[in-house]
Amino acid sequence: MDLDQQIQTLINNAPQDGTTPLIVDAIGPVLKLLAQQLQHLDYYLLQTLDERWVLTTLSHRMRPDLSKRVIYAFSSHTDALSFRTPKAPEHAIAVPVTHILFQMIAMPNLDSLVFFESGGNLATGTEITREQVQDLFRCALEQYRVSSPSGTIPPDIA
Repeated sequence: MDLDQQIQTLINNAPQDGTTPLIVDAIGPVLKLLAQQLQHLDYYLLQTLDERWVLTTLSHRMRPDLSKRVIYAFSSHTDALSFRTPKAPEHAIAVPVTHILFQMIAMPNLDSLVFFESGGNLATGTEITREQVQDLFRCALEQYRVSSPSGTIPPDIA
């Protein structure tokens, strides 16, 4: 699926409550903008047997009291499986990039996504933070609210 098809799928699968599809449509350009900064249309995520995405907690080396929770997105199935831990039963699933970005907001305990762009290279990744995504969504929703004559999106949604 190309990026436009991915966003349309999100809109089509949103709860048909009269508001959610409008919200997804309003943030669609942000999802596309973020996804265009990445190299792949789909990424592989580690998933537990109960179908939850695997969160990894990173601790600061010099300040162990500082930590952040990330989800790693891999460019290949092989890279994802090579990263998994032997203790936890996990498998890798392919997920469209816009869906990963969209789900970030629904996961309050997630601080960042790290996308590994190059197969075989797990040392360098592209990080997208929750703050970046929230700020861009907030701007898109505000712009939509201002330009929408019906005012169908609640003001406190972002």
